[in-house]
Amino acid sequence: MKREIINKLKSIVGKDQLTTAPEELLCYSYDGTGREYQPEAVVFPVNTCEITAIMQLANATPFPVVPRGAGSGMTGGALPVAGGVVIALSRFNRILEIDEANQVAVVEPGVITGDFRKTLEKRGLYYPPDPASLKFCTMGGNVAECAGGPSAVKYGVTRDYVLGLEVVLPDGRVIQTGVRTAKGVVGYDLTRLFIGSEGTLGIITKITVRLIPHPSAKKTFLILCNSIKQATSLVAEILTRHRPCTLEYMDRTAIQIVREKLPFTLAENTQALLLLEVDGDAPSVAIQVDALQEFLTAKRDLLSVMQAEKADEIDALWAARRAVSPAAFNLKPHKISEDVVVPRSRIPELVFFVENLATKNALTIFTFGHAGDGNIHVNIMLDKNEPQEVNRAAIATKALFEQVIKLGGTLSGEHGIGITKAAYLPLELDAASLEVMRGIKKFFDPNNILNPGKIFPAERHAKKTIDKITDGRL
Repeated sequence: MKREIINKLKSIVGKDQLTTAPEELLCYSYDGTGREYQPEAVVFPVNTCEITAIMQLANATPFPVVPRGAGSGMTGGALPVAGGVVIALSRFNRILEIDEANQVAVVEPGVITGDFRKTLEKRGLYYPPDPASLKFCTMGGNVAECAGGPSAVKYGVTRDYVLGLEVVLPDGRVIQTGVRTAKGVVGYDLTRLFIGSEGTLGIITKITVRLIPHPSAKKTFLILCNSIKQATSLVAEILTRHRPCTLEYMDRTAIQIVREKLPFTLAENTQALLLLEVDGDAPSVAIQVDALQEFLTAKRDLLSVMQAEKADEIDALWAARRAVSPAAFNLKPHKISEDVVVPRSRIPELVFFVENLATKNALTIFTFGHAGDGNIHVNIMLDKNEPQEVNRAAIATKALFEQVIKLGGTLSGEHGIGITKAAYLPLELDAASLEVMRGIKKFFDPNNILNPGKIFPAERHAKKTIDKITDGRL
């Protein structure tokens, strides 16, 4: 990048808030995918005016700009694939307002999601979205990817709580979207357009969210099953009779890699488990627990139903659940992590297909995730230094996606498309829909400077990639 541009950026944010040092650039070159693309500079703006000036400069020059939160994304959404400048939003870390009377809060995008939830809890308020990375992921990244989490089965995902946004457009203009009221139907719903847009349409600088009262009681259960089929079939049965706030699933491999973290000793023949919680006020939770225990007692073929009574037991269960993804690297040095979604009633079909897929392609593949809303995380383990294994993993990924679409599902429930799924987008979206989406991107960002290379594959490249996978050449 030309020295002239670097100097102009320094004049905007201050010389101490820009870096081009190679060792520091490296820290902003990767995300949860493990892939690396080094930027040419990283800037650390502190207010909307600075971002406006950066975008005006980038649009006029032009050069690529990539907004970045904590870099915990799993599809490459924050990777500077075209070089350029990364805008690190770590200094946008303030909770600007908590309006208890109207149950509304305003935060900056760099606020850590878990910290925000803890602050609200002290005031008896609740922001339900709870991605696995909540201890370090940020609110801006959650909005950009429309993050979910275990609580989505009852409470929904990020888009269900965002009322409005402040956004800097690629040309530097600032817009306010949405409302801070319970209702509002004035004009197009631009707020929803930006949620899940992966930083390709604008840079979010303020987020207005709705809140709800914090549940005063919660009970946690661990259900051990003697087969994956039993566990996945039980999910649909539970949801037709009960309304848990979380209903998580783990197969035998997922259990094995975090077994030592679990607070209970599991039966040796445990093939799958469900982690289930109910919440609400104390009287309603008591009613829910009685109904649930009666239902589960009638299922005499279950291995065990255990209730976590102590806080440290509950914490240990969730620590184990959230450790599944990082612990997977004990199996193989690399993984392809997919977050597909199917109708809940078809989870058994999906899991059965994945088991056969693993056998057919001689791969280690395991499943876990948010069974309550059909969002199953499929992890394909591999060693990228083994070309044949890489080939088989690519073939398995395409087959997985094709099966998910056949089952009436979608390619991503919460991770987004980024770069890792871009080539497969035509499997789910028809040509007309893709054309409309490309048109929206071009309208907002005619110079394609904001997070270029994400979501939409180059058409010839996408076809070439899928053809190679089909032929077994990738």
